[in-house]
Amino acid sequence: MHPYILAEQTHAFIRSEQWEVAVLPFGATEPHNLHMPYGTDNYEVEEIGKRACERAYGAGAKVLLLPTMPFGVNTNHLEVPGGLALSVTPTTLLALISDIVDSLEAQGVRKLVLLNGHGGNELKPLTRELHHRTSVFLCVCDWFRMATDRYPGLFAKPGEHADEVETSLGLAFFPDLMKIELADDGAAQPSRFEAINRGWISITRPWHLVCKNTGLGDPAAATAEKGQRLMDILVERLSSFLVELSKAELDESFPY
Repeated sequence: MHPYILAEQTHAFIRSEQWEVAVLPFGATEPHNLHMPYGTDNYEVEEIGKRACERAYGAGAKVLLLPTMPFGVNTNHLEVPGGLALSVTPTTLLALISDIVDSLEAQGVRKLVLLNGHGGNELKPLTRELHHRTSVFLCVCDWFRMATDRYPGLFAKPGEHADEVETSLGLAFFPDLMKIELADDGAAQPSRFEAINRGWISITRPWHLVCKNTGLGDPAAATAEKGQRLMDILVERLSSFLVELSKAELDESFPY
């Protein structure tokens, strides 16, 4: 039993502690090229959350990892041939977060980290929706943005989805679920609009048109060692923040 994982603990233990920070992981259930499991986003974000909370709790932070939300916003995956993405809408996601925030607030937990592992879960607008409706401090951590400054020294050619980065994490932390021999090259189909290709214009991409098998980025250079090195960076950065957040007083100038 891990003292920082809510799902593993008893009421006797939970009520004996004064919890300062809750961490709520968000994943998705969707295809990841042909070689990664549908639960990839959930496995990744939960592993990061467990390791970061373990380190933070060991350093004295009163931090608690909540169960992972396994369904994400996948409305643009639903036309992938033969796919079985399980999608909720942003409206549903907002309702779920609102209810959990209300639950935490009523029970005295007033700092919540939304730990996101799926690009379709755009959580920051939802925190803005709740900003004046709760006394709970809300912040968003998209793990896939946390260490991009270190990618040049880690990865040969990072992509976006089921790429060298995610495949490396899979090889390191859930290798039994990986079928690396099935992976395609993750090539992307460019848009007819140059402004979209260059990132000047943003769209909700139709995944059945943008790539062959939902992979964006070549996973060929992935290794378990790269996945472990990335995890070490992510855990160090997130756990340090959790320790600081746990100790910080919610005064009038918080978080400044």
